[in-house]
Amino acid sequence: MPRPRARILAARLAAVLTLAALAAGPATAQESEAQAIQSDPGKAPAAPPADPATLRICASEKQPPLSMKDGSGLENRVAAAVAEAMGKKPVFVWLPKPAIYLVRDALEKRTCDVVVGLDSDDPRVLTTKPYYRSGYVFITRADKDLDVKSWSDPRLKTLDHMVVPFGSPGEAMLKDIGRYEEDMAYLYSLVNFRSPRNQYTQIDPARIVSEVANDKADVGVAFGPDVARYVKESPTPLRMTLVPADTVGSDGRKVAQVFDQSMGVRKDDEALRKALDAGIEKARPAIAAILKQDGVPVVASN
Repeated sequence: MPRPRARILAARLAAVLTLAALAAGPATAQESEAQAIQSDPGKAPAAPPADPATLRICASEKQPPLSMKDGSGLENRVAAAVAEAMGKKPVFVWLPKPAIYLVRDALEKRTCDVVVGLDSDDPRVLTTKPYYRSGYVFITRADKDLDVKSWSDPRLKTLDHMVVPFGSPGEAMLKDIGRYEEDMAYLYSLVNFRSPRNQYTQIDPARIVSEVANDKADVGVAFGPDVARYVKESPTPLRMTLVPADTVGSDGRKVAQVFDQSMGVRKDDEALRKALDAGIEKARPAIAAILKQDGVPVVASN
């Protein structure tokens, strides 16, 4: 759900918002148990009745591969696993908007009770203990001698194109190494030249991967969970390498690359946060299996 990830986003959601301000198949059990709540485009989703036997999960219809209406998204499956570990029925309240709007237009309107896939320091909500930790990755073709492992690699300054999400650490570093201007027109062409200045605009994670696979970009950089499924399923063999967590810019300041992922609840819902923490602990083996199935690179907790 919210990157972002990539998260879209993110980049992941909180990381994308902060940076902007500063510059494997459908789970059948989930499908049978989760209730899809329909809503009109642009309006808050209808709220299912409150029921202690259910967990009302805020979910975006438009955040592949993290959240998708058929329930096959990575975060959809994680949410269902945690709900089941809590002894609750997962009920998805679908918002016909990107995940970046879930807190404002769903959670805060009390049509649902938990948002999955938020950075653990998201200030808008109470966050649970992290249920996994991942980071940004370099994506390159396996048949090329271009196994980039660091932003300090001098080859990055001479490539034809690099593809990164808007508002992400990748975009920040692209600017830092002095090659953003030469890639800017290319990046905007991937979103039909829609400006992200006054509207939410992001390059689809699948497009980031396909640009590399089709040799239109030499290197892609994105949040691992946002692209792992597409890298794994790519007909063209690709390599995915975690960006070092100790990446620093030319001014010596650290540029965060690794993020803990948590669930978020309203700030007045401490009881639900505690219940989710217990559910997450119980569901950790199931969560690990879901992450492995999608090929998500997992970073050990500090």
